[in-house]
Amino acid sequence: MGADLKGKSVAFIPTASLNEAYKDYVEEGRQALQALGLKVEELEVTTKTKTEIAEILNRTDLICVMGGNTFFLLQELKRSGADILIRQQIEKGKPYIGESAGSIIVAPNIEYIRLMDDTTAAPQLKTYDALGIVDFYPLPHYQSEPFEAAADEIIKQYSHLDLHPFTNAQVLIIDGNSVKLEHVEK
Repeated sequence: MGADLKGKSVAFIPTASLNEAYKDYVEEGRQALQALGLKVEELEVTTKTKTEIAEILNRTDLICVMGGNTFFLLQELKRSGADILIRQQIEKGKPYIGESAGSIIVAPNIEYIRLMDDTTAAPQLKTYDALGIVDFYPLPHYQSEPFEAAADEIIKQYSHLDLHPFTNAQVLIIDGNSVKLEHVEK
């Protein structure tokens, strides 16, 4: 897969991390993409207009949305119009990489993640309806500290949802209607 990516460009969206104290994972994610040969173009949606966001999404080959606070991320994607633009790009076939919060926002709704993320980080978020790219609910950080207890509680309280838990050493690969859970090496 790495050879297929060499020389391609990725819109790198770190927005979810803006209000987080720990942010090292953002740089680690950027470096991992660069190690695959990707040209990383940062797209901070809080500082861009809808036109600028559309231009960056149109000229890049992939989209990568990093982790952080899921509620803040969704608030800012909706405020900027990036939610609609990203959904349109994915529907046209553009590959999407979501890490943590970035994986959660493709669900129909993010209310279930309130036990893992602070909803008060997004005071302007009116609804928890998310991108709705998939019809299930990704649950990152399963069996992974410091989120292990929160993930277990989400599984208990939201057993009526089609949750797809995965650890920090796993990825969900979605291709059309196919969903695969794979283990990854660091």
